Amino acid sequence: MKRIASSGSSKPGNIAGTVTAADASLADPSLSRAVIDWQKQHGRHALPWQNTRDAYRIWLSEIMLQQTQVAAVIPYYQRFLARFPDLPSLAAASTEEVMAHWSGLGYYSRARNLHRCAQRVCTEYGGVFPADPALLADLPGIGRSTAAAISAFSYGTRAAILDGNVKRVFCRVYGIDAYPGTRPVEELLWRRAEALLPSEGVEAYTQGLMDLGATLCTRSKPSCMVCPLARHCAAYATDRVAQLPVRKPRKAIPEKRAGMLVVMDRGQVLLQQRPDMGIWGGLLSLPEFEVAADDAPDAGPGTLGARIAPHIAPFGTIASYEKLQPFSHGFTHFKLHVLPYRIALARRLHPAGQLDHVWYDIGKLAQAPLPAPVKKLLLALTSEQDLFFQDPVR
Repeated sequence: MKRIASSGSSKPGNIAGTVTAADASLADPSLSRAVIDWQKQHGRHALPWQNTRDAYRIWLSEIMLQQTQVAAVIPYYQRFLARFPDLPSLAAASTEEVMAHWSGLGYYSRARNLHRCAQRVCTEYGGVFPADPALLADLPGIGRSTAAAISAFSYGTRAAILDGNVKRVFCRVYGIDAYPGTRPVEELLWRRAEALLPSEGVEAYTQGLMDLGATLCTRSKPSCMVCPLARHCAAYATDRVAQLPVRKPRKAIPEKRAGMLVVMDRGQVLLQQRPDMGIWGGLLSLPEFEVAADDAPDAGPGTLGARIAPHIAPFGTIASYEKLQPFSHGFTHFKLHVLPYRIALARRLHPAGQLDHVWYDIGKLAQAPLPAPVKKLLLALTSEQDLFFQDPVR
């Protein structure tokens, strides 16, 4: 078992960030005080993961809140806690069950890292999260800012956060006219974040920065007139709030196509386990076949049948197939256009060696670890909701 370092053991200038002499000029106690006072009076105090020092609950909420808004997280957080009320129960669960409870929340690598992190904390730290942000940041799925938040809220550690909301606040307050995703700008923001840490009240300060970014200093329609940092804010003073922070340079979003096969037989649907890496990693999904970017969705029966047959052959012979309504799903770096087809089997086979495929009971699909758009498709199909089928191709 690893020794749990104390909250004051971080290296200078590292995650828990001792302010160097060179950065001392960046300190502004009046700004930190304004954030703390505002948070205590106007900030959020009734979120399900607040008013606790339970590192497990705080860690779970911080991971779920990565790239996901509070309103979307709350019901998932509550259901997750109902099934996994503590770290040992999560560590002991199967990957499939963890993924099933995460299904629909997106960014599924978070769920895999969450499970691995729980197991490591149980194995290496006796089931107790370390207080040192540097040790937390070494665990799966916990970056520098998340580690600081967990440590601050669980142990009162003076550690600086710098999530997307905080970057937006700092870029506006200090008039930083450059894209914050570049290394030089991010390093500057980290120095600011560390220099601004208050000597006391770090929990209220940390929560206050999060609340400001989420409720007042929003990307669009910020509430500058009631912001406690308005008098500090360079963007507000120079009428550049709408221009800051500088947006990431736009690139054309790649588009991809995939065919999906809905094979239903005897009250079951054929599903395939996706690889751990890549989109929807670790989830069950529908078997896919390649569709070229320039292919027409209604490719002729002969061409389409030839593509489908090799995927279906190990599991049975095709009686007919019908085209379902195509749909699209946006990811961070590309857009996926899905062309689904429902397959009826003339005869079902039970092949050996197809370990990544499973026949799944239709009645259990609502709780299955499926990507949200795939689950929506299957649930709609099995309940006959708003799907427009074309004539079967035989």
